[in-house]
Amino acid sequence: MNFFQKLSSKNLFVFNLVFLGVIFGFSLAFLSFSCSTPKAQKTAQAQVNQVIIPENALSVAEGLQTAFNSVADKVLPSVVELKTVSIRRQQVPQFNGIPWEFFFGPRDRNNSPERGGQEREFRSQGLGSGVIVRNQDGKYYVLTNNHVVTDANEIRVATRDGKEYPAELVGKDERKDLALVSFKTGDAYPLAVLGDSDAVKVGDWAIAMGNPLGEQFSFSVTMGIVSAVGRTGGPGGNINDFIQTDAPINQGNSGGALVNIRGEVRGLNTWIASNNGGGSVGLGFAIPINNVKRSIDEFISSGSISYGWLGVSLNDPGKETLAALGLEGMRGAMASQVFLGSPADKGGIRPGDFITHVNGREARGVNQLTMMVGDLKPGDRAAFTLIRNGVSAEIQVRIEARTDQVASDNKKLWPGVSVVPLVDELREALKLDKDARGLYVGAVISNSPADIIGLRVGDRITGVNGEDARDLAAFYRLLHEKTGRELWFNFIRGDSTLETLKFKR
Repeated sequence: MNFFQKLSSKNLFVFNLVFLGVIFGFSLAFLSFSCSTPKAQKTAQAQVNQVIIPENALSVAEGLQTAFNSVADKVLPSVVELKTVSIRRQQVPQFNGIPWEFFFGPRDRNNSPERGGQEREFRSQGLGSGVIVRNQDGKYYVLTNNHVVTDANEIRVATRDGKEYPAELVGKDERKDLALVSFKTGDAYPLAVLGDSDAVKVGDWAIAMGNPLGEQFSFSVTMGIVSAVGRTGGPGGNINDFIQTDAPINQGNSGGALVNIRGEVRGLNTWIASNNGGGSVGLGFAIPINNVKRSIDEFISSGSISYGWLGVSLNDPGKETLAALGLEGMRGAMASQVFLGSPADKGGIRPGDFITHVNGREARGVNQLTMMVGDLKPGDRAAFTLIRNGVSAEIQVRIEARTDQVASDNKKLWPGVSVVPLVDELREALKLDKDARGLYVGAVISNSPADIIGLRVGDRITGVNGEDARDLAAFYRLLHEKTGRELWFNFIRGDSTLETLKFKR
């Protein structure tokens, strides 16, 4: 007899009630657990959904997003990728006892070991960016950096629509790091709109377009702001006053466009400052487009850029020099040397003149003044505002064409010496007495008049043509007044008081 058979009918009834109660209670508990979780989730979800993004904020954000979309759509078709190949030939050395043909293949019969061995061709590839700026009868002109194409034997232009065209170099310029290449096609490509880089302000939107790190990331768009303007010190002696931006720029972006929120090209991405092997750290620099516009026409017409020549050697004087000349707080550049027979010499600019403006535009330093003079055309007359002996004056100069030959003739670089005042710190560094006098010779230019007549670095000049040069202002005043056709210096070398030879102009 089993368990249920042993129960009486009354007991069985009670057992059934208890069993049903347990089952019902468990079911309620299960239903309560299973139903309460979705409810809790719905409550939590309802709480999250209570946060509503304001429509006016969305409108502003979407409007800005639409602006960026439109800028990319407008400019990217005029941005290209430049693929270059540089070819060099190098003789492969001969090694006695090594099976040449096994490693390098058969020798050229005309290239015997006695004649120096076999030549091999080495091909290196390069990548960069460019901007289409001109179209003349189906020939498109692409602006880029000189360092992108300078050593290239082959150039190809790749457009955003996936097509490639052979290209040729039209012209290049190392001083501004600019180049122009051209390609021909029957297809239509839009030209970039060149804006006004003089209107760039710190805080402006800056949108960089190009091909960072090559084809894998071609036609990329990055965004930031203008961090600074008028930056100098580019690689390779580049004379531009760069626009600085934190828009990410990397290798391969060189020659690409830096545009504003209206899709106007305001700069040509050129270099980055980095301490991590060349990756972007938010310090990118672009050539202002106003520095470029005239170059496009000159490249097309002559293949090169002609620079105006003033005929002075410029420097940024230190604070001691500025103080000695009464120029504290002034911005400009000093004409430390003047080429004899140059436009500056003919116009009346003299060593020691502190140039502050060119044609009314402020020259904030050597780089900007160099660029401003270089942008003048040969034959132009320019007004130079300068300070001499504490007095401001304006001098008219007729600019001539610059050539490497005339700009490197040190025999005409007058006077060829740079001096600094003997301040207390310099006396201590040189271990001189506190009452030591003279102007310390910091540099003597090789083959210049000062070099020819015998001045040396470390000498202390005390007079010019026999007149006492008691301070820096007197030195430059005497240099201007007393030299005429002849120049010599009184100076101290060690413990000896000496006089140089006389230089006749």
